[in-house]
Amino acid sequence: MQPVTLLSLATAVPPHRISQGEAKSIGRDLFSGRKALYDRLSGVFDNAGIDGRNIVAPIEWYGGDHRWESRNSLYLDASERLFEDAAISALKRAGLGAQDIDGIVFVSTTGIATPSLEARVAPRMGFRSDVRRVPIFGLGCAGGVSGLATAARLAAADPGSRWLFVCVETCSISIRLDTDDPAALVATALFGDGAAAAIVSTEGNGPATIGGAGERQWPDTLGIMGWRVEDPGLAVVFDRAIPPFVTAELAGAVDGILADLKLTRGDIDRLCSHPGGAKVITAIEEALDLPTGTLDLEREVLRDHGNMSAPTVMFVAERLIERGLPERTLMTAFGPGFTCAALTLDRA
Repeated sequence: MQPVTLLSLATAVPPHRISQGEAKSIGRDLFSGRKALYDRLSGVFDNAGIDGRNIVAPIEWYGGDHRWESRNSLYLDASERLFEDAAISALKRAGLGAQDIDGIVFVSTTGIATPSLEARVAPRMGFRSDVRRVPIFGLGCAGGVSGLATAARLAAADPGSRWLFVCVETCSISIRLDTDDPAALVATALFGDGAAAAIVSTEGNGPATIGGAGERQWPDTLGIMGWRVEDPGLAVVFDRAIPPFVTAELAGAVDGILADLKLTRGDIDRLCSHPGGAKVITAIEEALDLPTGTLDLEREVLRDHGNMSAPTVMFVAERLIERGLPERTLMTAFGPGFTCAALTLDRA
């Protein structure tokens, strides 16, 4: 892939904020009909490495009996605002206007929008009528890396064009109180909401260059992570095997992707990883023989925002850029499939 400049990167969160202590207390009330389940798993609130999260609705909303229409209506309203907030910030940082964008890659997996969100916000934001649209659904937590890589490939294929990448996830809307699935309670302890945006092009200046990208998918792993589509709404799929799977498989996946890019782990100065959970961060460090605590920014983002799915790794990248990018960074994320996505960021 022709090197593509990351012109800007920005993030956004919804207005409602909840501490982990509040989430644990409210969770006790919300799961009062499943006291045994809550008592057995409530320790996940204390061990998640999260201090607080932003969510798209007042806490009272989550105690209601919401069906598909109610959940998706909230997704549309909240996601449009988050899309605009993140995209406007990225445009300002790049010194561009909406009319300067030639194409938009949009990633989201927590709701359904047809027409997709970039079309819904286009009139308000001022995108041109000939802007190219590439909405992507189903990438889950890998969407931040896979989506940014897709935007970079499209920019490389059309030199000089400017592509806006936006990912929005409203994970908290999927919190479910009508099930005995332990994953539902774990999601209550982990999920936050957020958005991120980036602009890429073969021309212009920015903090980094995207040099290459790749993915690895494992067979017979569809049940490790994802959504089940049920009548009340999406039901999260979290397998307890995720951290040990990462420990066992990440090194081989990373080495294979880097080999495709004619690189080795020795060429990488720092990872920028999706912090799916405290145990996952530890598993990444163990898998790649990194000293404990190396992924400090990942732990900071998890602490401050929880797991927002696809945008979360972009929050880590934003902090890494603010602190000062090393010479070469490897962004990584795991998602449904089960898939590892990666791309390189070279300091400008």
